Amino acid sequence: MSYDASFERLPISACFDLKGAESALVEWIGAEVLPEFPAKANRCCKADGVSLDHVGPRHWLLHADIDREGELNAALRPNEATPEVSIVRVSDTMTTFRIAGIDAAHVLAIGCPLDLHETAFPEDAVSFTEFFGQKALVRRCIGGFDVSVEQSFGDMLEDYLTRALR
Repeated sequence: MSYDASFERLPISACFDLKGAESALVEWIGAEVLPEFPAKANRCCKADGVSLDHVGPRHWLLHADIDREGELNAALRPNEATPEVSIVRVSDTMTTFRIAGIDAAHVLAIGCPLDLHETAFPEDAVSFTEFFGQKALVRRCIGGFDVSVEQSFGDMLEDYLTRALR
């Protein structure tokens, strides 16, 4: 079966793994650096080119364009963080693919168990799941989904997506 979808490997982006209570993170980082914290788990909030994804209890991922990595690193001060918070730069650990098109959800359904219908996985949804047997972060984007996997699995996932779209 042929799908009306395509994929592309996205350039690396700045990404920081944040853990701790919201109040402790805001106290350490400062409210002006972070977007609002998402009200619910598995949701994201975006502001000023930065996305804050709530991916687990007391666990967030902060994303931005790679050209903002130095600025964010200076603001987050991961190497100086207090014991109440954990901040780790993980920018170079993930490879992200954008799967877009009318059938993007059908392509993801081949390798992902999530219910990707808009009512279950809305515009601000984000979740860790499995994709073709690998741990993956799935985020809805305009016209489709961004799927991030550990960098070492990037070439394998690219091969799987190429085969799925034949």
